[in-house]
Amino acid sequence: MSTIELLFPVENLQLMKYHVIRLTPGEDLLSSLENYLRDQKIEAGCILSVVGSLQHATIRLANRGVPSSFIGKFEIVSLSGTVGIYGSHLHISFSDKTGKTLGGHLLEGCKIYTTAELVIGHMPDLTFVREDCPLSGYPELVVKTSSLHS
Repeated sequence: MSTIELLFPVENLQLMKYHVIRLTPGEDLLSSLENYLRDQKIEAGCILSVVGSLQHATIRLANRGVPSSFIGKFEIVSLSGTVGIYGSHLHISFSDKTGKTLGGHLLEGCKIYTTAELVIGHMPDLTFVREDCPLSGYPELVVKTSSLHS
């Protein structure tokens, strides 16, 4: 039987704020997103929607320690995850012209082909940090109250 862990009670929080950005050809999806988070001082957020295309994709496939790179024209099928200036955790799926779809952990090296339109939800009362977890062996999400908006 699994246990569901409540990371943070949600009473008395401000409403989510929204950011809509567009990336242009040649921009790196991850580094552009991280730069935007830093510029806007977003400590806790989530990806609400992304559409666009890639000309090069670099991801970490499940249970693999090394990056995998793909060159071609790809549609971004999905991008989901938690984001913030103290660390993000993002998974991407993309498909080729035959509809073959791949997905994994988003890494630097995903270059925009035509555009990428991102909608980001920003939770101004919260801060997302990553702390080492002895159960998974990876830095995992920890939710705290925001130091910027206390």
